[in-house]
Amino acid sequence: MTEYLIRRIAQSVVVIFLITIVTFLLIHAAPGGPTQMMLSPGLTPEVMEQQAKNLGLDKPLPVQYLKWVGGLLQGDLGYTFKNHLPIGELIWPRIGKTFILMGSAWLVSILIAIPWGIYNSTKVYGLSDQTASFISYLGFAMPTFWFGIMLQQYFSLKLDWFPLSDMYSRGHEGEIGDLFMHLVLPVTVLSLGFLASYMKYARASMLEVLDQDYIRTARAKGVVERKVVFRHALRNALIPIITLLGMDLPILVGGAVLTENVFNWPGMGRWYVEMAISREYSVLMAITIVTAVMVVIGNLLADILYSVVDPRVKLGKQGGKTA
Repeated sequence: MTEYLIRRIAQSVVVIFLITIVTFLLIHAAPGGPTQMMLSPGLTPEVMEQQAKNLGLDKPLPVQYLKWVGGLLQGDLGYTFKNHLPIGELIWPRIGKTFILMGSAWLVSILIAIPWGIYNSTKVYGLSDQTASFISYLGFAMPTFWFGIMLQQYFSLKLDWFPLSDMYSRGHEGEIGDLFMHLVLPVTVLSLGFLASYMKYARASMLEVLDQDYIRTARAKGVVERKVVFRHALRNALIPIITLLGMDLPILVGGAVLTENVFNWPGMGRWYVEMAISREYSVLMAITIVTAVMVVIGNLLADILYSVVDPRVKLGKQGGKTA
């Protein structure tokens, strides 16, 4: 187990290193540049050249890359080009706010979708299964920004039940009750998307396991159906769901761009759009790297949880899994 973890961590480090190279090259290949946002009719080419020197953009790309990566290794995410503010101090509060929003939607979806999907696998094509299928299709097909705007129009503007946008009402910063009221609508929007995929995966995975020979043998021996489902089938059925949950982990940090912008939520998704419009490339690179690290961590956690959920899954000496 220890050897496997060391090997996976080493592979993850290589992946992150490659991501830094690709991210750096793509950002620098983008049209425009950080100096372009400072252009004004009164600036001379000499002043523009001096600004590029101040930002370190006059140096060769390999030198710029090594300087950037060296800062990352020391925990320095760099500075904004426009105001020269430390990105680390700007990014972590927004990650926390996004985590509150996305984590709430994620948790609500898991608590509803997985039990519901498991139940529907035992009542195939029943009323509950058909209702879940309708909700799933709705979640996959409905544009999140449109759904969010419709909820705002009806529940905020017409009925005045919930706040229209933002994270807190003015003068109520830090109040749990006010935060909860602001969470209801965006969490509803985001939960629908999570709910659609988790419910489908849970149902399909359980149906596949329930059709296995050892399940039919357990039933033939007279094992109670409840034990067949929860003791014999569930642990095996959870493996693909764990993969999906691990892949969705970066979303808790990266945020939902459209939903955060519709509800004016001060998180990572909304900030990313603002920084892209402002051509704050150093911020975009920092956000990309933080999200990439979360993807790697999510995959690593999913691999580890395989062996916890299903004892038959062993982490072999060669880093593979055998059943």
